[in-house]
Amino acid sequence: MLKLHNSYTNQTEKFKPIDECKVKMYVCGPTVYDNAHLGHARCYITWDVLYRYLKFKGYDVTYCRNVTDVDDKILKKAEAEGKTPEEVSTYWYKKFSESMKALNNLKPDIEPFATKTLGEMISIVKDLINKGYAYEANGDVYFRVKKFPKYGYLSKQPIDQLESGARIEVGEQKEDPLDFALWKKDEKFGYNSPWGVGRPGWHIECSAMSRKYLGKTIDIHAGGADLIFPHHENEIAQSECANGCKFVNYWLHNGFVTINKEKMSKSLGNFLTIDDLLKNYDANTIRFFILTNHYRMPVEFSDEALQAAANGVKRMLNAKPSKVDENLDIKAFNEYKEFVEAMDDDLNTSKALAVLFDLTGKANKDVSYAYTLLCKLAETLGFTFEKAQISEEELKTKLAEISAELGEDFSSMDEIIERRKSARAEKNWEIADKIRVALDKAGIILKDSKEGTTWELK
Repeated sequence: MLKLHNSYTNQTEKFKPIDECKVKMYVCGPTVYDNAHLGHARCYITWDVLYRYLKFKGYDVTYCRNVTDVDDKILKKAEAEGKTPEEVSTYWYKKFSESMKALNNLKPDIEPFATKTLGEMISIVKDLINKGYAYEANGDVYFRVKKFPKYGYLSKQPIDQLESGARIEVGEQKEDPLDFALWKKDEKFGYNSPWGVGRPGWHIECSAMSRKYLGKTIDIHAGGADLIFPHHENEIAQSECANGCKFVNYWLHNGFVTINKEKMSKSLGNFLTIDDLLKNYDANTIRFFILTNHYRMPVEFSDEALQAAANGVKRMLNAKPSKVDENLDIKAFNEYKEFVEAMDDDLNTSKALAVLFDLTGKANKDVSYAYTLLCKLAETLGFTFEKAQISEEELKTKLAEISAELGEDFSSMDEIIERRKSARAEKNWEIADKIRVALDKAGIILKDSKEGTTWELK
């Protein structure tokens, strides 16, 4: 049975959805104003794996991940670049989507935009005011934190501890320093509301989109550990007060990506964009690097760690293909069981990867079921076994490089394979070795099997 660590209770609990066969899952999405970085990759690969694994287990999953397209950072960028907020958010959402696709992340079932859900946000704010949980102050609307006794439970921060660090900023008209904004007055970039022209606070966006598309109580709410406070804490307060029921059954949070033991973030200026990473490492390598570590633990970035991941991926993807066997041998059951046990244990992906490596070894020893099962389980973790493609022009260039290296003219890879075959038959190991070295330099590997020899890019 699947067990997940619930941040709210700080316990690893058996997963039991509200509806026996269906799972409603919400993940806090991006604020679209800049390039996505490795920290975002860690978050969205983690929850992509959970989404895939829940479907692998047979659940009917509805995965909702929002897009924050109205925010201070977007407005600031729009002003700096002389663009409209919509132009900024549209451009960066497209870039974000391309990055997610490049990482082989599945697209969520629902991807709502904050600006398209304003009616629901206003409705929730009105409910909170009518119930006495919120108040209007000169065009702003604030939530009364002390009216919600469970505030601070998710982040494990007592109310008096939170009070000691709370301040009222210049221009704010709060009753209490702890109160947070549900609606902000903004006559320049705002939208019409019962409290004047303004825009939503960040926290109310997720409460509204989650309720609209998944309902008042959902199974899973996930995101980065940096969102626990104040974002998720505030979501719980406003949702439960507005809806009169429990908001989320399982809160899940992934750890940070660190560089030199510091959290990777735009504000610290120590981030690597996904686009930059993909220039040097493929999606499988980045995914492998992230999944080697348990999702709740911090992961330290380094080129050495990514190179080790690249080597691990190469080993797995170079497993010896065997005849596809959909009716897996009964002996495969143990490996399958070990994979499921690892993933059922709060998504222990490092143990799951160990199962894949065991299958890789067995595939290379011609164990009948191993390659088929390896592909099936690797796909559940989001790896792709598609081989890199090469254009006709690129192939011509590589053939020219190999020909120059060997001092012979080759017009096709078949000719090189035949030359190697004859050299080995003649026991001319010097020529055979030179061919291997030349191919290696060109980034090509040969794979021998009973059916013959094939080639592919590294």
